[in-house]
Amino acid sequence: MTRDPYDFAAWTSFIPESEIRRLLKYNVPYYFGGGKPGALPVEIFAKILIDLGQEQLDQIRKGNEARVIDDLNYGPTGGKPFFRKTLAERLMKYDHITLDKDNPEDDITITTGSQQALYAILDTCIDKDDVILTTSPAYLGFLTPAVKLGARIVTVPTDLQGAIPEHFEAAIKICEKELGRKPEMMYLVPDSDNPKGTTMPKQRREAIFDLAMEHNMIIVEDGAYREIQFRQPTEKPIKALDEDNKYVAYLRTTSKEAAVLRIGYSVFPPKMREQICKDKGYLDLCSPTLLQRILDIYYRKYIDKALPKGLKIYKRRYETMAKAIDETFPAGKRTDPTGGFFIWWESDDSTFDTKQFLEQTALPNDIIYVPGIAFYPLRGFTYRTDENMLVDVERPTNTMRISYSFTSSDIIEKGVRRLGKLLTEKLS
Repeated sequence: MTRDPYDFAAWTSFIPESEIRRLLKYNVPYYFGGGKPGALPVEIFAKILIDLGQEQLDQIRKGNEARVIDDLNYGPTGGKPFFRKTLAERLMKYDHITLDKDNPEDDITITTGSQQALYAILDTCIDKDDVILTTSPAYLGFLTPAVKLGARIVTVPTDLQGAIPEHFEAAIKICEKELGRKPEMMYLVPDSDNPKGTTMPKQRREAIFDLAMEHNMIIVEDGAYREIQFRQPTEKPIKALDEDNKYVAYLRTTSKEAAVLRIGYSVFPPKMREQICKDKGYLDLCSPTLLQRILDIYYRKYIDKALPKGLKIYKRRYETMAKAIDETFPAGKRTDPTGGFFIWWESDDSTFDTKQFLEQTALPNDIIYVPGIAFYPLRGFTYRTDENMLVDVERPTNTMRISYSFTSSDIIEKGVRRLGKLLTEKLS
């Protein structure tokens, strides 16, 4: 037998398939797995598609076929100016972001989802053995690419209000002492983070930004759930403090607030933006112009009317899930999100294995959640606050992320109570 005429890259041998992507293959009634948006303005997008198609037919009849061809063609790597301008105006108005006074759209970069922006940041800014600080737990879509690219991740404990600046400050110092170098960046999701659903208060955002300035570090601020806030008021993003556009890479996505058309939009410091656009050019050349056209219409005409309706649905689903957890789950604790898509639950039994329970009990009973172990890096370190030291990364098994975004309230009610009954039988 002959050997295959190729070898795989080394990372393929130790990085598994994404747990969220793996679970998407299952079609079960009680789906609490990936953060799929379930309150989408489907009628609005149907109308946009019809209106846009009719407009294009009209242009063709008038002899302006070139205008239609432009929508179906390659575009600038960093995104079409008309769409970037629409998004720039919204970021300045609602998020109080400081952009270029004359041409604010020049500060906006379009990517194929904010996931591409995360990967491109790591690809352009991180070399092997560079150190990154992030929360414990953290979004696996950042953790796994960071490990793949050779970063040393240091996870820092959080509480019910997210990242704790004092712990991050101490972790910076201990990294310099034990790893011989200062961290390159901090990765944070300040608004209803994935996976815990916690939101950072104003004072913590300010303290984290001060740390970045003091230590000359970049903050990667992931605002994926910025618009999905059903408890008001919301705090300004950390990026609003970065008036000189120097310390914060601010990532946003249309996938949660509009539709999953795989378009992200970000504000990067100028030198970083230049390198990320170069990297994106090799990743996919450009994001589809037609999708930018569709979303431009949505953001200009519809989002401010459509989004509040979706938030009411998400709030109702969250309240249904929280009540069912409180009434049926065994001893443990959960987070209390102000928005976003997820509740994080931790069993009081530290030996409990939620991944094993998923495979052996939950899935056979038509229930899916994401085991919490997926949100800790495969390699790296954990900062132990009580001992002020780094240890090999700790990956507790007794947690789970439960999503309320996709499933209707009546299904959430039945499914979570079923899950609570199964958990109680197992742990009592």
